[in-house]
Amino acid sequence: QVQLVESGGGLVQPGGSLRLSCAASGFIFSAVVMKWYRQAPGKEREFVALITSTGGRTNYADSVKGRFTISRDNAKNTVYLQMNSLKPEDTAVYYCNPNLPQDYWGQGTQVTVSS
Repeated sequence: QVQLVESGGGLVQPGGSLRLSCAASGFIFSAVVMKWYRQAPGKEREFVALITSTGGRTNYADSVKGRFTISRDNAKNTVYLQMNSLKPEDTAVYYCNPNLPQDYWGQGTQVTVSS
């Protein structure tokens, strides 16, 4: 049974940083591409970042490029999203998503950027 548990969200001022974590289980984590998505109030879920199974390649949405960094620890079955220089428009619920034939989502973690 696939389980995804996101954590690390919170309230942060503009310009601040947060590090999100996603603990995964129920599949061979080290063999799967992992992604982060986010969903802001009233908007559709959008792609944020991707990392290949070995961590050798990453990809980012233009809106977060240069500010966010995705990484993974295959020994811990965990993917991370380091978010720096946060802006109010980064406010959203953040989700991790494994690239599997069936779609799986966790409960997400709320990130609020506000002064």
